[in-house]
Amino acid sequence: MTDADPISAQARDALQGWLSHLRALDGASEKTIDAYARDLRGYLSFLALHQGGAAGTWALAAVPLSDLRAWMAHERTRGLSARSLARALSAVKGFTAWLADRDAGADATAILSARGPKFRRKLPRPLSEDAATDMIATAAAQSAEPWVAARDRAVLTLLYGCGLRISEALSLTGAAHPLADVIRITGKGGKERLVPVLPVAREAVAEYARLCPFDLGPSEPLFRGTRGGPLSPRLLQSVMEKARMQLGLPATATPHALRHSFATHLLSAGGDLRAIQELLGHASLSTTQAYTGVDAARLMEAYRSAHPRA
Repeated sequence: MTDADPISAQARDALQGWLSHLRALDGASEKTIDAYARDLRGYLSFLALHQGGAAGTWALAAVPLSDLRAWMAHERTRGLSARSLARALSAVKGFTAWLADRDAGADATAILSARGPKFRRKLPRPLSEDAATDMIATAAAQSAEPWVAARDRAVLTLLYGCGLRISEALSLTGAAHPLADVIRITGKGGKERLVPVLPVAREAVAEYARLCPFDLGPSEPLFRGTRGGPLSPRLLQSVMEKARMQLGLPATATPHALRHSFATHLLSAGGDLRAIQELLGHASLSTTQAYTGVDAARLMEAYRSAHPRA
């Protein structure tokens, strides 16, 4: 432990071991791992200073609840939001459970039973069915170059028609063309899932491929920029920014909103929540359940606007 870094070498090694575990066994994404690493470094630094010295892994697995609460209060005092603190606490619990498994006799009950701060989860902001369709058409109309217009239409149709993340759509290679009825998508954390492809999406991609001036080899990116390199997600975001201004849509009308729209419209049409979870590639059903809140909110809005006594 140094003045610059209060975390002991033993604690740093334990942290790296846990992060390696997440990469190897849990398939966590690098963004998640980076966030957890920042959270844990802050936590371990606080404990070292708060407790007045470096702690071994056994002590880290058995941190008293009073020290955990002191850390949480410290984080809130420095302006950390309730949502971010809940994520940090989740990282602390995961790390602590991993340590306790390796240090026989360490009692991690206090940490693992601690409750995180309450916060209101933000509901996804989907587009209406008409707005989603208009967005795709208007975005495609931003370019006078036929193949570019077809490209933008194809990508956005995949986001809305298949519920893909923009990164997933842009990771497709020429080997995926022509699109099959079902395609295998590699999502966050390297997790794979099978996604049905609607005819309209297959047709949009086929039209783009027909017009594209570049060779779409099996190992090459399917969607290209105007110079032939991989298509940048920022370019798609910019195209949608222009389109939403023309349509008078809010700033939440982003490429990811098309994925939200896919899930919300499926749920509204009677889709099964578990099936939607699989289609979206969510690791936890609780993530998918956010769409039930959207559906309930839309139902109440319709009720208030239509009921004669509302």
